Amino acid sequence: MSVGVTEIRVKGKPVSVQSAQVDGRTVLTSGKWLPIAAVHDEELVEGETVTDPESFVSRLKETGLKADIFTFAQKLPKTTPKFKYHFEWENFAVIPITTFLEWWEKKTESSVRRAVRKATKSGITVRVAEFNDAFIKDIVNINNESPVRQGKAFWHFQKDSDAVKLENSTYPGRNLFLGAYYQDELIGYIRLIYTGKVASTIQLLTMMKHFDKRPANALIAKAVEVCEQQGISYLMYCNYIYNDPKSSLTEFKRRNGFEQVLLPRYYIPLTLKGKIALRLGLHRGLVQCIPKPILTRLLKIRTSWYERKLKNNKEAFAGQQCRES
Repeated sequence: MSVGVTEIRVKGKPVSVQSAQVDGRTVLTSGKWLPIAAVHDEELVEGETVTDPESFVSRLKETGLKADIFTFAQKLPKTTPKFKYHFEWENFAVIPITTFLEWWEKKTESSVRRAVRKATKSGITVRVAEFNDAFIKDIVNINNESPVRQGKAFWHFQKDSDAVKLENSTYPGRNLFLGAYYQDELIGYIRLIYTGKVASTIQLLTMMKHFDKRPANALIAKAVEVCEQQGISYLMYCNYIYNDPKSSLTEFKRRNGFEQVLLPRYYIPLTLKGKIALRLGLHRGLVQCIPKPILTRLLKIRTSWYERKLKNNKEAFAGQQCRES
């Protein structure tokens, strides 16, 4: 066991970080002044992330990987804490899959059902898509619609086909792509990765110019249908609540039948520095230390700044076209 380097993506850009192999898991570190170690893509690795934390931590220390804290979370359906280490609740957006009909009639709001019907009436069809060169080209087209999404810079804007192919080719054999088509044009897609009985939503993206046709709702509906057909127990879509509990994304998930599920995330100090930082709550990061009212205000300022930037870019582009014509 020794320290190596693994390339990951941070905000859509490739970054090389220190890593080590422990019990068949790739462990990475993040953070400069307080390095925290975690299993790479832990929610996507098959089986329990860590079965014996004490043994795992002992082997991790032997690798020489520089970290002050090691963290890992339990997986669905095991929501009750099973270890005695310090833990904090981590929230996820989950649809427990029973039948499509139960989700449709009991979990979704009437507005969602109307939206899915509207998508169908508008000519939207959703089907399993083959991940080939044509589909990759369509993803690039969707990515390049706007440099700003959800009030912040969009990481995938202007990425070429090779980069898109590389990013979406991970976990072969456990990938599923659903495409929303309008007049034979891909206007939205969802990428799922299966891990046991859980289908994790890695990406859900639709073209903003076709928002009125409600392709996002149609994609969620199809995902639930496919999960039922394949015997999947849970459809997961990242976190339920982010920094702003009133965000439009949280509201979208709630209306589409996602529930907040809490899973214990454990934090095990590896050094004296890590033990002190854990007691002071410094492992949560700077954002969590900002009072919620101030954080909400900062997020609104960020959104306004990106909106003005996008507007200025469009005006500059239009002016350039006028001069060239």
